[in-house]
Amino acid sequence: MKTINIFIISSILLITSLVSANAESTLDKIMQTGVLKVGTTGDFPGWSFKNPATNAYEGFDIEVAKQFAADMDVELEFVPTDWKNLVSGVIASKYYMTSSASITTKRAMQAGYSDSYYGTGTVAMTLKKNIDKFSGWESVDGTTVAVTLGTVFENEAKKSFPNSKVIAVESPARDFQEVLSGRSLVSLTSKVEAIKLMQTYPQLQAINFDEPKNAKLFAILLPRADQEWINFVNHWIKDKKNQGFFISTANKFGL
Repeated sequence: MKTINIFIISSILLITSLVSANAESTLDKIMQTGVLKVGTTGDFPGWSFKNPATNAYEGFDIEVAKQFAADMDVELEFVPTDWKNLVSGVIASKYYMTSSASITTKRAMQAGYSDSYYGTGTVAMTLKKNIDKFSGWESVDGTTVAVTLGTVFENEAKKSFPNSKVIAVESPARDFQEVLSGRSLVSLTSKVEAIKLMQTYPQLQAINFDEPKNAKLFAILLPRADQEWINFVNHWIKDKKNQGFFISTANKFGL
């Protein structure tokens, strides 16, 4: 009986491995359909921003996606999403990859990541008229801090500022809008977005711009089990890094 059970278990494992080996990869799907689906939030100035005047996406991530689709010789389809559903969207195959996302352990437990191609840190934003109330990062603790729900800044605010009231707003609302409206004294974002925000809204100023905290890397979220697709994306990133594509694209958008 024991021998039969071992045989059955071995057979099941063999069949499972064969099915997995023959499973159609994301790369195959894209080449067969001729369409690359990219999940993007459209609320990240300089990176992925849906311009209300043109109703078109623009920014670093958009240029990266366009170049990737062009190199694959396929059509590009942007799939709207938000930060709290960014990971679940790629897991459910609503899109095959995402725009830039900070690398975190929590996300990596659910989805795959590409190699990183950019890095940044976190800064706190406030109104220029309130800048004298702060002497640095630590002085934010005890104030009201706005973050966008589902972003890495939500947990970061709770850990860094335990005495603050954290206001989590849901996309398409954004954290910095809470500061502009006076509902929050501070908001958290990446240094790269802070650059764009201060250009767009001169009344905003970063508290710790020269000393950003909690350095983080940006990468693309991908289906975790599809190593063939992950490898393909990583080869493309390596090639584009060698060509200086990411640096020139970042310079184009003032990042």
